[in-house]
Amino acid sequence: MFTPKIPPPDTAPTPGTSLVPPLTGLVHPPACTCHHTPTTPAPVPAAPPAGQAVRFAPGSLLVAAAGGTALVLVVGTVLVSMLLATAITAASVAVCAVVLRSLLNRPNNR
Repeated sequence: MFTPKIPPPDTAPTPGTSLVPPLTGLVHPPACTCHHTPTTPAPVPAAPPAGQAVRFAPGSLLVAAAGGTALVLVVGTVLVSMLLATAITAASVAVCAVVLRSLLNRPNNR
């Protein structure tokens, strides 16, 4: 099961060849076979004036504020929990270092 499967020598590619054959002889037919003159493109609609501001209804503004508050609370909770995990890890490593130091410095006092 864990032994490598090596292909037989007659099917293995040589270092100078590729497994993908080159694409040669491909000719694409034209998209349109009719002979007509190109038409002018349709006019692009004008952009709205830059002076207009986006207006929120009172309900949508309340929903946006509630969503922003929820996002801040969730991100804050995640960041505080990561900080707490780092502090607990640092404290436990410090306690282990103190115990190891005391064990290694006084081997005769045990």
